[in-house]
Amino acid sequence: MKKSLLTLFAVAAMATTALAADVKPALVYGTGGKFDKSFNEAAYNGAEMFKKETGIAYRDFEPTGDTQGEQAIRNFASRGFNPVVAVSFAWTSAIEKVAAEFPDTKFIIVDAVVDKPNVRSVIYKEEEGSYLVGVLAGMASKTGKVGFVGGMDIPLIRKFECGYEQGARSVKADAEVFQNMTGTTGAAWNDPVRGGELTKNQIDQGADVIYAAAGATGLGVLQTAADNKKFSIGVDSNQNYLHPGSVLTSMVKRVDLAVYNAYTDVKADKFTGGVQTLGIKEDGVSAAIDEHNKALITPEMLAAVEKAKADIIAGTVKVHDYTSDNACPK
Repeated sequence: MKKSLLTLFAVAAMATTALAADVKPALVYGTGGKFDKSFNEAAYNGAEMFKKETGIAYRDFEPTGDTQGEQAIRNFASRGFNPVVAVSFAWTSAIEKVAAEFPDTKFIIVDAVVDKPNVRSVIYKEEEGSYLVGVLAGMASKTGKVGFVGGMDIPLIRKFECGYEQGARSVKADAEVFQNMTGTTGAAWNDPVRGGELTKNQIDQGADVIYAAAGATGLGVLQTAADNKKFSIGVDSNQNYLHPGSVLTSMVKRVDLAVYNAYTDVKADKFTGGVQTLGIKEDGVSAAIDEHNKALITPEMLAAVEKAKADIIAGTVKVHDYTSDNACPK
């Protein structure tokens, strides 16, 4: 009996080792750079979390243009990497093509939907998280004027702006919301100088809280707001630490969890395809409050955010999703 048990344990150990050996993770970032302190860096943090926990290394690639993304995804798949995570809507067509070519490889795409059995699509309710930071912006603003600087002008980024606008007007019905997009190409994610210029223009019009949803471009937004003694709001990663006392909060989007969960699920042979949608209820989006900004958040502001979260989860507050009709209610 003892020998049989030892044999079973040995077989189980071998199976576990073999399973772990089959996990060869890869990660392709969106354009804008790995260390953008925002979207891409959140994905990097998820991969690092998996590596530290399991000891399994991963490979990653930073595309500088749209064609490089597809090349990297196909290259990883052809070299036996599995799973391959692509973080950006920009890689939608690439994942559609490459997933069909490599049906035994598991793919994960963030911020887009690809209907293939070997693809997991992770999307977020950015409008919900943006509503929360909009509530804080509306309450913190002394002028009744708040701003938004987006990256690439696409429906996804307008989804952030629309949720923000709804949140601000939920606490200040006559709030004025200025909005600018940085550009129409992938370069819009990595132009902090332009982000700063747009921010200064909004400040000159009276905005005293500016929300950035623009990748590395947002670093210019946060810096300019701090230089002009105004509030800013970070995005994707918790950016409160970048300018303590100036960054009012950050709309955290858990891209790190999408990456970490993908790697973990494949390692445990629990990968599932289909669409995963993460909102406030799923802890996929939130308004960050920590030691760097807690002095800026009054008890009334905190209570308002908690109520908004509860109301959204309960369904008594429904935040409009811009991408449902490409419109934002006024």
